[in-house]
Amino acid sequence: MLFKFPTPSQVREDEVTPRDLFLTRRSLMAGGAAAMALGSLPVWSGNAFAASFQVPTTIKPADPKFDPTTPMKSATTYNNFYEFGTGKGDPAENAGTLKTRPWEIAIGGEVAKPMTIGIEDMLKFPMEERIYRLRCVEGWSMVIPWVGFSLAELLKRVEPTGNAKYVAFQTLNDPKQMPGLRSWVLDWPYTEGLRLDEAMHPLTLLAVGMYGEVLPNQNGAPIRLVVPWKYGFKSIKSIVRITLVKDQPPTAWNKSQPREYGFYSNVNPEVDHPRWSQATERRVGEFSRRKTLPFNGYAEEVASLYAGMDLKANY
Repeated sequence: MLFKFPTPSQVREDEVTPRDLFLTRRSLMAGGAAAMALGSLPVWSGNAFAASFQVPTTIKPADPKFDPTTPMKSATTYNNFYEFGTGKGDPAENAGTLKTRPWEIAIGGEVAKPMTIGIEDMLKFPMEERIYRLRCVEGWSMVIPWVGFSLAELLKRVEPTGNAKYVAFQTLNDPKQMPGLRSWVLDWPYTEGLRLDEAMHPLTLLAVGMYGEVLPNQNGAPIRLVVPWKYGFKSIKSIVRITLVKDQPPTAWNKSQPREYGFYSNVNPEVDHPRWSQATERRVGEFSRRKTLPFNGYAEEVASLYAGMDLKANY
């Protein structure tokens, strides 16, 4: 597995799970005991996912300039996944009904080679562990070590045509598995979108795991998007469809409340939510608040994508 931390604003390898804990978890998974030890976390058929992980060869002391990772228990029990309920604890309580096998993503639209690809084939892609900050529009944040591969790796295989300007995503829409779909809180299925250059950016990740483990159902199993410079609702979970399109696609929260949730949704402390300030945030597990960083701390890597744009108008 390749560990890439190419620029100063990304959290570095020294924040990865401590070696002894990482090895213990791998031992549990290899022995088939992960589901017992971690509640609803599945052990995938053939342990193909567990076999893809490698322990970092170099463990460095924590660097005080960077924030520590959020405890795994917090990151897996304090979630937004409205398909399983609107309370922060609802996804962890209710997402056991989600069946992540078999699972396929259909990719089409403005592409030369449309395809449907299964999760097992995606697990053969080169995997990386990336520690990213996650900032929620509600004002809380986390630091999570994700395991996955660049979205660009998948999109290159379908060969986007010159007409492809945006990428639209869709979450699974099955009320039998997702009890929250019976509510009217959003216009289901959940949809999201990115500009093609945002989707192809090296930071944009398709995650299949976190903390060196299989991605829990409540965190978007078996595969989710992670776009670290945008508010968390842009990082759509449990993806079943990706469509490359000419025009800006409709997105779930923007359709529901366009004044509050813009298409771009870049983390911007200067653009307040209509009902609260975005200037500060609370890291989950902490009591005090900290200043929100432009682009969630990834400005060096992504600000050039928006050169010449009014980021207050294009929120």
